[in-house]
Amino acid sequence: MPEQRATAIAHPNIALIKYWGNRDHALRLPANSSLSMNLAALATTTTVEFRSDLDADSVTIDDAEATASARERVSTHLDRVRALASIQRKASVISRNNFPAGTGLASSASAFAALTVAACAAAGLQLSTDALSRLARRGSGSACRSVPGGFVLWDACGADAGGEDNCSFGRTIAPPDHWDLRNVVAIVESAHKAAGSTEGHAIAETSPFQAVRVASTPERLERCRAAILARDFPALADVIEQDALAMHAVMMTGTPSLLYWRPATLAVMQAVRAWRAEGLAVAFTIDAGPNVHCICPAESSTQVKHLIRAIPGVERIFTSGVGGGSYLLA
Repeated sequence: MPEQRATAIAHPNIALIKYWGNRDHALRLPANSSLSMNLAALATTTTVEFRSDLDADSVTIDDAEATASARERVSTHLDRVRALASIQRKASVISRNNFPAGTGLASSASAFAALTVAACAAAGLQLSTDALSRLARRGSGSACRSVPGGFVLWDACGADAGGEDNCSFGRTIAPPDHWDLRNVVAIVESAHKAAGSTEGHAIAETSPFQAVRVASTPERLERCRAAILARDFPALADVIEQDALAMHAVMMTGTPSLLYWRPATLAVMQAVRAWRAEGLAVAFTIDAGPNVHCICPAESSTQVKHLIRAIPGVERIFTSGVGGGSYLLA
């Protein structure tokens, strides 16, 4: 096999209906279906090169050597690609983000989506978008939603007779240009969070509220899907805030408890609700971290950014429209 390399770009996504908890941790099969939108302005760029001169995988993230645990996670995912391609060569992986990783901005989603697309191309595999999404899920559950573009549904599905959940992958329900929404991200803390999402998913089932959250998610997901397809912002605002708070209630009541919020997190949430009561089209959602994603129509984004900047504790702001799927650089 000749030396082979490929570079891919993937966008993180913000879950509007949350994925939290697994029914199968090894396969990353989710406890419930989820729905997200990709973020065009944020991106991970990853180059994978399979080389004959390497005795072990080399992983560099944002110009620094990856930690042992991160390298192991990447190597485990590369092993899945190597098994599919029937190759043994180790790989050099160089990955860069244009946003802070590990702060609730879904960096693992874009990271493993880009890694999957680049590694499969470098290994000579030609997989469909569905197959790439399914494979990316094994590295990071939410990565399956960053492979297709636009507004993406990840169906929890049911395991087939072979034990692998072949229908559990992300698929586009509306393209990026379907609805010109903006995500104005209020960064209140840039430091890497102490407890990552993988740990959090394992803790979810210890909360007395997880079973109730999972059982009530299909109704919220259908409301969210209908709101997106109808471009109904008031309906979208109500359901995404309700769903985010349900997920964080599970986080706060698990063992050990995960409390990601900071004073500025709560300040932004309260401000968003006050602004909406005054007629401004904006709603909040929060992933596993302290930073607040303020979702709004494009025409509201300038005013939303101006208002958020005035809130004490907001360090900086990212703004993004709806992004496309993962892709290879020519």
